[in-house]
Amino acid sequence: MHLVPADRAGHRTIDGHRVCEAIAAIGDPAHVRSWAERFSLLADPGRLALLLALHRAGALAVSDLAVATGMRDTAVSQALRLLRTAGVVTGDKDGRVVRYRLVDESMRPLLDECVAGEHNEPSAAVC
Repeated sequence: MHLVPADRAGHRTIDGHRVCEAIAAIGDPAHVRSWAERFSLLADPGRLALLLALHRAGALAVSDLAVATGMRDTAVSQALRLLRTAGVVTGDKDGRVVRYRLVDESMRPLLDECVAGEHNEPSAAVC
């Protein structure tokens, strides 16, 4: 049980070798926290919808994202502010219009998985 931290070394274990494997799998607690924060961003349906839209369609303005997601402009702006602070999206100004785009490359495989299981096309107006 060489991987067991000193503060837990005296705890009783059933399968010590598996405890070491589990500790190795968990890795650095800071890394775990970082991924938990990413997953928390995806846990909100509105933020997830925004990220899926940006992932699939590319850079979009707030009003376009509001139409695409069915959210109000103010809710989109608030969610984008949180995503921007987390370093997941960025806004590029083009005159008076700001178009947001996904910049956190680690999110792309997660978003791909979200749409991979989507076999039925939603009914929507033809654009």
